[in-house]
Amino acid sequence: MLLSSLLNATFLSAGSKGVDVEQLLSKLLDWGIEVGKDLLGAIIIYIVGRFIIKQVGRLLARILEKRKLEISVQTFLRSLVSILLNLILAFAIVSRLGVETTSFAALLASAGVAIGMALSGNLSNFAGGLIILVFKPFKVGDYIEGQNANGTVREIQIFHTILTTVDNKVIYVPNGALSSNAITNYSKQETRRAEWVFGVEYGEDFEKVKAVLQRIIDADPRILKDPAPMIALGALSASSVDIKVRAWAKTADYWDVYFDMNKIVYDTFNKEGIGFPFPQLTVHQAKD
Repeated sequence: MLLSSLLNATFLSAGSKGVDVEQLLSKLLDWGIEVGKDLLGAIIIYIVGRFIIKQVGRLLARILEKRKLEISVQTFLRSLVSILLNLILAFAIVSRLGVETTSFAALLASAGVAIGMALSGNLSNFAGGLIILVFKPFKVGDYIEGQNANGTVREIQIFHTILTTVDNKVIYVPNGALSSNAITNYSKQETRRAEWVFGVEYGEDFEKVKAVLQRIIDADPRILKDPAPMIALGALSASSVDIKVRAWAKTADYWDVYFDMNKIVYDTFNKEGIGFPFPQLTVHQAKD
């Protein structure tokens, strides 16, 4: 009788545990289905959202081009809109995954002060980008120098300005540094002055050298007549007589004029018999 009661209790206990396991599996299955739906919905939102962001970016680019805004303004606005749309997409994905957006926003707000302090440099870069766009110390296509970097401005983004160097390197310069420090813009003016110093040997006729240089300058149509070029005896150095030449050219022609002048002067001086100096040392020997 006791054995029969014990067996019945064991079977009842096993049966109740079996029911609990079935309920647990059912709940896990339901939870997995719900999570799967949320994940699938989040993936669909991401794919559709990225497609919409890309289309909005293209539409914005066409609108900005039709309004003929400067390229620097266009790149800045496209970058700003892209960041805002991606933030909206991130909130939509978080909301679809079941995270309360209100609590999420409150968490971001509470962390805003700390994040702002940590990103104070980026905030200053953002403000610097706005200053650059408003006051326009340079624009896309200008050749600038500053902050231990120089190159042609390729793009002005929200936080950085992208420069391309003459040897095709890409430099990212923070906008905050560019807006608050000295910048040399070589493309701002339409004309630029080139300067050379040509050394000749002592004993050369200065008037002859000046006439040869003037003839070379007059033969180059890229050198402007106004302001008039200048040729002067710059200095009497230790081993040479230094002739200083200054001439103006269009900014776009500056480097071609500069290098071509060096080559033409070298060839012409050799033909005219004008000697180039080299370091010399005169030694006087004392007599016994």
